[in-house]
Amino acid sequence: MKQLSMFHDEDPKDKILAEVGDHFGFQLMSNQILVAVYLRPEKTKGGVILSDRYRDEDRFQSKVGLLLDQGPSAFVEDGDASWFGKYPFKKGDWVVFRPSDGWSIHVNGVLCRVLSDAQVKGVVDNPDRVW
Repeated sequence: MKQLSMFHDEDPKDKILAEVGDHFGFQLMSNQILVAVYLRPEKTKGGVILSDRYRDEDRFQSKVGLLLDQGPSAFVEDGDASWFGKYPFKKGDWVVFRPSDGWSIHVNGVLCRVLSDAQVKGVVDNPDRVW
């Protein structure tokens, strides 16, 4: 199945970062990470308008988010196990996770999830690549 190509007025990463603003009063513990949930825009590049009901499902079923922050031991390898394959996770990465994982919260009005680092299943270059 081909990815649904979405029309973005602005870069989704820049939009989320501007909307969440200063979130530095939110301190994460241990291996926890803060991810802003990616919500698709209403229009595809082909001009198809997605209904509000269709897009509202992203709040519950989105599998991609922008890594905003991480606790002090997030993505740190422990012992001989190589959970993360030495991938250098960093703020601003689009990460993939199961829709049922994490704790859903709003930070400065932006829908986010608090996940443990092990709940990240991968990284993508474009949030529209995964649905």
